[in-house]
Amino acid sequence: MSTGFGSNTQSPLAQADFESVASAAIDAGKSLPQMLIEVSRRFGSHPAFTNMGRTLSHADLDRLSAQLAGYLRGDLGLEPGERVAIMMPNLLQFPVAVLGVLRADLVAVLVNPMYTTRELRHQLADSGASVLIVVDNFGKVAGASLEGTAVRQVITTRVGDMLGFPRSLLVDFTLKYVKKVIPPFAIAGAVRWPQALALGAKRPLIEPQAGADEVAQLQYTGGTTGVSKGAALSHTALMANVGACEQWLGRALDPQREVGLICLPLYHIAAYTNMLYTWVHGLHGVLITNPRDIPGLINTFKEYRPTLFSGVTTLYDALLNAAEFNQLDFSNLKLCIQGGTALRRATAESWKSLTGIEVVEMYGLSETAAGITVNRWDRPNPVGSIGLPMPDVDLSLRDEDGKEVPIGEPGELCVRGPQVTSGYWQRPEESTQAFFADGWFRTGDIAKRGEDGYLFLLDRRKDMILVSGFNVFPNEIEDVVAMHPGVLEAAAIGVPNEKTGEAVKLVVVRKDPALTEDDLRAHCRQMLTGYKQPRTILFIDSLPKSAVGKVLRRELR
Repeated sequence: MSTGFGSNTQSPLAQADFESVASAAIDAGKSLPQMLIEVSRRFGSHPAFTNMGRTLSHADLDRLSAQLAGYLRGDLGLEPGERVAIMMPNLLQFPVAVLGVLRADLVAVLVNPMYTTRELRHQLADSGASVLIVVDNFGKVAGASLEGTAVRQVITTRVGDMLGFPRSLLVDFTLKYVKKVIPPFAIAGAVRWPQALALGAKRPLIEPQAGADEVAQLQYTGGTTGVSKGAALSHTALMANVGACEQWLGRALDPQREVGLICLPLYHIAAYTNMLYTWVHGLHGVLITNPRDIPGLINTFKEYRPTLFSGVTTLYDALLNAAEFNQLDFSNLKLCIQGGTALRRATAESWKSLTGIEVVEMYGLSETAAGITVNRWDRPNPVGSIGLPMPDVDLSLRDEDGKEVPIGEPGELCVRGPQVTSGYWQRPEESTQAFFADGWFRTGDIAKRGEDGYLFLLDRRKDMILVSGFNVFPNEIEDVVAMHPGVLEAAAIGVPNEKTGEAVKLVVVRKDPALTEDDLRAHCRQMLTGYKQPRTILFIDSLPKSAVGKVLRRELR
């Protein structure tokens, strides 16, 4: 049986003389919350995360998460292994909620806060979540999504709940009455975040008991069947990815002296891993709630002068195109990471010219707890490469029969290692299909191995569309569009887009000749979150199909 390539003994990215906090925790058999609690107590009063001008120390995270754990287990009576859904943007509540859920031996379910009622109801029902923690801005959607789910308690939080007086009052007033981004909602029996923490503070301290191999998190990703599915990630899987990042970076970043901007949404596995690395390594993480507010992001960049910055190509482009950003001092900047979409050469060259720092491309999936390949940060890399295998990651390029292809030949990129999912939540058939018989996980991406072991993506085995780093599966779009009574058939494909890498193009065969583009757009807005909505719509007389009736998306592309 082939062992593939890129194991920890072979990867040129591994730092042999660097002691990884996460790897040490894994070797000691600890769980993720046990590691985070030890880290928080070690760093104590050192700043952990800042958002909207308010900073929580590591000691604050330890204390507040313990209060939430006390409420979940003591007041709600949740049993170990029950799921808690967390639906919020990048706020200080997020790391508190994550550690609170994990230290109570519960499973975190990360939810896109921009989900529609249909999308949220599916994820809540599929995960069997008992509790939903949601920010008020999305309370209306949450309230409409509970029917048919196992949720028995909702905890609601205002954006300003962790910001302290008077900033909290000002922020919440502005959002509700000036910007009017908090629609009225009513959820029977809902408990406010401050109340939950206050109740939990009266409970005895809960020490986490979950085993390292137990499921810590359900990371939802798209499915070829048209519905999202939860990749089950163990404590070890999440820690292993942090450990690989530590080994890759070595001493590039100095604990307790570095500042990192976390711009991507924390429910996304890439940003989540970024948060964990920042936390474990003692960096000061600045959480960006709305990265689309480019002027606000530039002001934050100017104020905190980060050493670590990560984003997708579209965010890099937006900053480069802002005149004020070009006037900033980048002398503190040490590392810039990009993932989720292919890095455009023009973007990379412009960023290097302005800041003096290379943009380092990383590749990974929800099912692999984020990164499995990455380029070097300490030397130039081949143009277009997704990099080398990360430490403790085994990779293999295989054909459809699971046989390893010769060096230089294209094959499906497969991965094996401690960070790989154990399977999809309550989907044994899809879990089996995701692995070859000898345990290699199939990423669905076609790649080839070039000089010096660098990998290059060529195509996708699946028809996934990648919009600003987010997976969009055509089946889901097509199923939603087919619900419209005026549609006979529909197909969704990805087309190149300068801003988002790819965009959704919808090709429709009308049932009702009077059906218009505006009709379909209104329908999609009700059923799909923003990045899934079609950018362009084309009406045609018939869809190209194979002899067995399968729509030929390749011909449409």
